[in-house]
Amino acid sequence: MDIDLMITSLPKLLNATLVTLKLLSASLFFGLFIGLFFAILRVAKNRFLNIFSYSFSYLFRGTPLLVQIFIIYFGLGQIDYLKTTFLWSILKEPYWCAIIAFSLNTGAYTSEILRSAFETIKKGYIEAGKSLGLKYSTIFYKIHIPIAVKQSLPAYGNEIILMMKGTSLASTVTLLDLTGVAKYIISTTFKPIEVFIVAGGIYLIMTFIFHNIIKYLEKKFSYQ
Repeated sequence: MDIDLMITSLPKLLNATLVTLKLLSASLFFGLFIGLFFAILRVAKNRFLNIFSYSFSYLFRGTPLLVQIFIIYFGLGQIDYLKTTFLWSILKEPYWCAIIAFSLNTGAYTSEILRSAFETIKKGYIEAGKSLGLKYSTIFYKIHIPIAVKQSLPAYGNEIILMMKGTSLASTVTLLDLTGVAKYIISTTFKPIEVFIVAGGIYLIMTFIFHNIIKYLEKKFSYQ
């Protein structure tokens, strides 16, 4: 076991961790809005909107994240028309392609998490809001969303951790995230065990932090 390599590779891997966290935060930010949008469509009474939302969720939950990244990064680049539009300035960058893929993927899972939370809200809360003369939009923002957020925290916490580990696939499109830098160090040292132990340890620490943050939020909201 090369301890010196593990020590010298740690600063490089920690710098790469910032890239991983940026990918994760951007993906979760956009994915949350995507998930909320499709969750609303999913519980809508309009059959067309319901089917459309379900199809989106089924597509991105039913196919591997790696395939989605490859299609967005390599596949869309094969469409000549896109190269003449403003979209090409985004799609030609692996960083944004990864964020798009991650956002759509986590958005699909988030939509199902929020959809199930919306459907468990008791009708009595809605009737109480109506009896007070509140508009539906007010009932949605004041009753639906707070209750859904509280109920979906455990499942969404798992999704955050899964998405954090999923960002390792960004290295397949040349991004030097935590896994990407680990692969680069291995390619020059030919010592995968030592490098992956350090990289795995960093992922484990991040998982521990996210897990405890979600656990703290669960306890905090449980008393409200």
